[in-house]
Amino acid sequence: MSNPKPLQTPLSDERVRELRVGDRVAITGIVYTARDAVHKHLATGGDLPGGADLRGGVVYHCGPVAVRGDDGRWQIVAAGPTTSFREEPYQAEIIRKFGLRAVIGKGGMGSKTLEALRQYGCVYLHAVGGAAQVLAECVTAVQSVWFLDEFGAPEAMWKLAVKDFPAVVTMDANGNSLHELIRASSQTELARALSNSA
Repeated sequence: MSNPKPLQTPLSDERVRELRVGDRVAITGIVYTARDAVHKHLATGGDLPGGADLRGGVVYHCGPVAVRGDDGRWQIVAAGPTTSFREEPYQAEIIRKFGLRAVIGKGGMGSKTLEALRQYGCVYLHAVGGAAQVLAECVTAVQSVWFLDEFGAPEAMWKLAVKDFPAVVTMDANGNSLHELIRASSQTELARALSNSA
C-alpha cells in the first residue's frame, strides 16, 4: 500500500485538484471543527469569529471531547468524525463563501456538496469512525475555541493544530464520489440477486 500523501494547510486549489478518490492523505496544520450549529450559523449569514480563517482551510465534522488541565489549557481526548450528511443543506454555501479546500467527516455527502467540490476546488475526506482516541492523538494543540457558551462543547468551533491526521479522499474536486459508486454497485448487485431469485 502506498504511503499517505502529505497535506499541509492552508491548501491550494492546485494541490486539491491533484487528489483522486481513493488517495490516502495525512493532514498537518490547522483544522476547524464544525457541526450542525456552526454550519447553520455560517450558512445563514452569521460571522466567522475573529481569528478563524477558513480560506484554503479544512473543516472537520466532529464534536470533540475536550478536558481542561490544571494549567487551564484544553486537551482533546476524543476526536472521532460525525455523520456528514447532516450538513448537506449548508456545506456547499460554506465552501463557496469561505473558500474551504477540504471537509472531513464520515459517510459522505450529497450531490449539492459534490458539485460545490468540483466548482470551487475542494475535497471530502473520510475519517475512520470508531477511532476517536487514536485521531485525538493527532491533535497537538487547541489553539482556540468559539461559540462554547452559545452552542456547548460538542457544537463549538475548535481550532486544532494537527499532525499527520489520517483520512481517505472519497469525494474529489473532479466530480467523483466513491460513495455514489458503491451505492450504484450495491443497487446493481441487489437487482441481479432479486432477478436470479425470481
